[in-house]
Amino acid sequence: MADTVPAPLAGAAERDPRQALQALRAEIAKAVVGQDPAVTGLVVALLCRGHVLLEGVPGVAKTLLVRTLAAALRVGTKRVQFTPDLMPGDVTGSLVYDARTAEFSFQPGPVFTNLLLADEINRTPPKTQASLLEAMEERQVTVDGTPRPLPEPFLVAATQNPVEYEGTYPLPEAQLDRFLVKLILPLPTRDNEMQVLARHAAGFDPRDLGAAGVRAVAGPEDLDAARAEIAKLTVAPEILAYIVDLCRATRESPSLSLGVSPRGATALLNTARAWAWLAGRDYVTPDDVKALALPTLRHRLQLRPEAEMEGVTADSVLQAVLAHVPVPR
Repeated sequence: MADTVPAPLAGAAERDPRQALQALRAEIAKAVVGQDPAVTGLVVALLCRGHVLLEGVPGVAKTLLVRTLAAALRVGTKRVQFTPDLMPGDVTGSLVYDARTAEFSFQPGPVFTNLLLADEINRTPPKTQASLLEAMEERQVTVDGTPRPLPEPFLVAATQNPVEYEGTYPLPEAQLDRFLVKLILPLPTRDNEMQVLARHAAGFDPRDLGAAGVRAVAGPEDLDAARAEIAKLTVAPEILAYIVDLCRATRESPSLSLGVSPRGATALLNTARAWAWLAGRDYVTPDDVKALALPTLRHRLQLRPEAEMEGVTADSVLQAVLAHVPVPR
């Protein structure tokens, strides 16, 4: 069913899960240059058992980032190239007739893995996009009335290209809301791009991560231990009120036709807790909430057409909200 994952790393029981997960950044940097915020966002999503929408122009290492994370985290990964002719069964799996036994048997699809890379998810019709909804929300796939659980951990990292719209099917708001965070992968700085070229000139092959020195530095057991510690974090009533006020302020913005739902507020609470834990604290601060507000909320907003024509973006609305909502002391 799922990919074969090696046994737990030696000494996993004695290892600090925070140090193990922080080591991911250095390990991924062996293959991916200059995308530290996206790396951290993926780790936060794993800690929160959420899913990630990666947006960036072609060639900014979206696919390489997910593959390297899977290698450094010692989990299974599969990739699905979403195309206009992709069917739901191509993702979830389907019943196959066996002539020898005269019976139908279930053939698992690529969704049965730990880290599913849904490449260019907006290039496939809504029916196939929707086939991921149950998997993302319920962590199971139902075929012919039989629910089949997905492996743990399970994360969908979906990519989309922001500059091409011909032949695409934009994700509806209900499905966008299923993603915990939306991460923007920018073009690299000049120095980072020089590093990329220098590595390729020295023989770096993105298809051979082992040759680049990428090794497993953490595993599922570290995620389990980390989640148990995150659950103990203290969240003051003032922080809860701050999150609620931020989300309610988006609903009153004249630039938006759709603000953040209570599900979005819960998502921001969870990501802020994970961020605080990664920073080594056992409590959440307003700065933790601010740090995760844009990636957690930007895809949950719907701009009014007139605001969009004036150049208003979801990020600019959120930045205005962050500037105006009083910060608890």
